[in-house]
Amino acid sequence: MQQTRQTGQEYFSALLHTVVGQAFAAAGYQREQSPLQSAGGRFRYAKDFDDGILGIIDFQVLVYSDTMWSSGSASRFRVQLTRAHKARGGAEIRNLSRLVVEDFGVNILPTADHWWSYRDTDSLGKALAEAGHLIVGYGLPWLAGELKPPGD
Repeated sequence: MQQTRQTGQEYFSALLHTVVGQAFAAAGYQREQSPLQSAGGRFRYAKDFDDGILGIIDFQVLVYSDTMWSSGSASRFRVQLTRAHKARGGAEIRNLSRLVVEDFGVNILPTADHWWSYRDTDSLGKALAEAGHLIVGYGLPWLAGELKPPGD
């Protein structure tokens, strides 16, 4: 029996589903299955709202493997949120870190242009949990139009 090895993107996808998949499903978000996008490191959850908004949560992962050029480099990911207006076109797009740090003024992350980094299963699980908490606390309500930054 031949055993296949998981790619870095498949590994990320499995942990993403394990750590945040149930919370997103409970909120009505469905995982889009796109092998081409997944192979490129993009994983998307989407939800249609009654008011004509499409809420999108995109995870973009950059997986580094040990080579002579990147030995010891940590892999990383970021999260982008999109409120797409289906009827009138256009969209509001924000990185999760920018939404939290700049728009809501919560300095819980080092910068507004934050990438979560990881080197192993434990650090990836913790990074996904941290991002997941911010998505549930700020991202999902913002996508639903229920939470607006001060001054909006």
